[in-house]
Amino acid sequence: MKFIINREVLLTPLQQIVSVIEKRQTLPILANVLMVIDDGQLVMTGTDLEIQIIAKIAIEPSDSGSITIPARKFLDICRLLPKGAEIKFEQEGDKIKISSQRSRFSLSTLPADNYPEFSESALENHFFINAGQFKKALDKTMFCMANQDVRYYLNGLLMNISNSKLKLVASDGHRLAVYEDYLEQATGFEARIILPRKGVLELNRLLDDAEAELKVEFSSNNIRIFIKDLIFSAKLVDAKYPDFSKVFQQEFFNPLCIDKQLFRDALTRVAILSNEKFKGITLDIASEYLTISTHNPEQDEAEEGLAIDYDGEPLSISFNAQYLLEAVANLDSDTAALIIASNASSCFINEQNDRTYQFIVMPMRL
Repeated sequence: MKFIINREVLLTPLQQIVSVIEKRQTLPILANVLMVIDDGQLVMTGTDLEIQIIAKIAIEPSDSGSITIPARKFLDICRLLPKGAEIKFEQEGDKIKISSQRSRFSLSTLPADNYPEFSESALENHFFINAGQFKKALDKTMFCMANQDVRYYLNGLLMNISNSKLKLVASDGHRLAVYEDYLEQATGFEARIILPRKGVLELNRLLDDAEAELKVEFSSNNIRIFIKDLIFSAKLVDAKYPDFSKVFQQEFFNPLCIDKQLFRDALTRVAILSNEKFKGITLDIASEYLTISTHNPEQDEAEEGLAIDYDGEPLSISFNAQYLLEAVANLDSDTAALIIASNASSCFINEQNDRTYQFIVMPMRL
């Protein structure tokens, strides 16, 4: 195995692969990146057995072969070499020699034959979607995923395909985000799958070109996404996502409309004096006027008033300020609409005239 490659060609795909590899591994070889040269192409693979990324790079025809190299040491070497440097690789027994200008490195390797295979079932469904469109859907929902919740299906993102309709849902049990969009091509099928949390975070990082066209293949167990010269694969969460439709089927107070930026700024200021652990703030809503207030165990208090568009009955309700801020930050319009359930069990936050993105937050008791 012997080849020469430019640092810039190698660095980005190598960084994308290494991000999947866990720092602590049960198998030593999983800390390595698999490198295979065949037919003028370098194929690099990294996996933690739950997620896998494969990068393909065209290189000058050279000796075919395969080896696994310690991923993070390899990345650090490439990253710290000068920009535009040519890097020469040469395998000598169980070592790989890396040289560039006056730099020389020798890394221990492990045989490629021992690299574990990423098990995938037959991927019977597929659809195409623009990368920018998919990234927007992820950005507006993924922050609501739970982290290490015992209800493991909440540690992921529900993707619902219904012919040409795409719906993404995420919830941590205290809040819920729903984003709906349409695919350019009808799929002809209906399916619900749950993407794992780490897979969603990695995938979002890979979608750096808004113009790219993605091919998404999936079964009930696996998903595979083709992103230009990368192939992203992940094992899906084997569970049923809870039915959240009942939250829409209830009576509501009149909508409260407010300037998004003024609301964000006021929330941010008032939240400074909220309880550090629970971040609770109270909204006192009256005709045309909103009062945001909070207090904490140190007896500090904050209050701010805002003009609003509201003609319903007065009410008072408390929320986690951070949940409200994250929801409002994801709205595209200048006006936020807050719609509170008549039994005060939930609050919908969305754009005034658009229901593409809906964020639901549960109140808290202060």
